[in-house]
Amino acid sequence: MNVVEEYTGHVEPGGDATRRTLDALTITKLSVGPMDNNAYLLVCRATNEALLIDAANDSERISDLIGHGPDRPALRTIVTTHQHPDHWQALGAVAGANGSYTAAHPADAEPLPVPPDYFLEHGDTIAVGDCTLEVIHLRGHTPGSIALLYRDPGGHPHLFTGDSLFPGGVGKTNSPEDFASLIDDVEQRVFGELPDETWFYPGHGDDSTLGAERPKVPEWRERGW
Repeated sequence: MNVVEEYTGHVEPGGDATRRTLDALTITKLSVGPMDNNAYLLVCRATNEALLIDAANDSERISDLIGHGPDRPALRTIVTTHQHPDHWQALGAVAGANGSYTAAHPADAEPLPVPPDYFLEHGDTIAVGDCTLEVIHLRGHTPGSIALLYRDPGGHPHLFTGDSLFPGGVGKTNSPEDFASLIDDVEQRVFGELPDETWFYPGHGDDSTLGAERPKVPEWRERGW
């Protein structure tokens, strides 16, 4: 698989992956499946251990992304951001092929095809080799939707938001109560805690920064979606 090293946050369905290299961690983004789902492979540069966020589809393409040679990263963990089926179609195949542990929030665990080895709650941490991700529970798109935060010691934060936050709005909700829950959590736990330079990586489509989206949050709340 071709991996583009000039990271922009945009990937094409069926196209190349793109990699961002930080001091301690690499982040590689790949579009998979018919719904243009993003899968993110995070690799610790010191240990070559890896974590995959959403084994959404196309297990063979994800395997090609990990690689097949002796120097390929060891995929220790697969985190599923939420229970919707487009985010776990390849979970069983990729976990089985790599002997990976799986993790998700307990409120979204039941529909998953592989019972999670670990439950992730708000405030928990999960390791990628020598690097640490923080778990942020964002309630509303689903009961157990989570985001994962990497605070890069040498740069700005990196936030993987699943389907809870996109450029232009929060994720889809099914009731006014769910929307209120999600917009409250996004305002308080994301925009209220993290700086404008935070780069976020959604479950579909292009990336953005919190600074680019912050002025729009009152509009999102007013329109109700």
